[in-house]
Amino acid sequence: MRATRLPFFVYGTLRTGEVNHDLFLRGRTQAEEPARLTDAVLYDGPGYPYVVEERGGTVRGELVTARPEAYEDLLAGLDRLEEYAPGNPRNLYERVEREVIRDADGTAVRAWVYVAAPSVAARLRDRGKLIESGDWSAG
Repeated sequence: MRATRLPFFVYGTLRTGEVNHDLFLRGRTQAEEPARLTDAVLYDGPGYPYVVEERGGTVRGELVTARPEAYEDLLAGLDRLEEYAPGNPRNLYERVEREVIRDADGTAVRAWVYVAAPSVAARLRDRGKLIESGDWSAG
């Protein structure tokens, strides 16, 4: 099954200036712009964050639009990076379609977001370290 060609909302190591940005995104994008995901919070993981869906929260990140000719390779690469396989009960992340808000003009855009899988989200809610600002890059 071919995935819908949506932009990606990135909020951790794939953001501009972070360790995985150049490895995965350089030369494959046509736009990268500040954006936010609402009804979500951010938890600190071991060297990378997790989004957990929760009403009232906001996570800051970037909306990344892939170059059309690079889309399939980028999607496959990001799924590998996040160790996401559709339907796998051992996933740490699930790739879900969510509404993201562009900071520049406040427009809503549907995007792929890697969120904590249900078992991971439950563990984080129970004993994880919440990133109060919702912005991993801000520390």
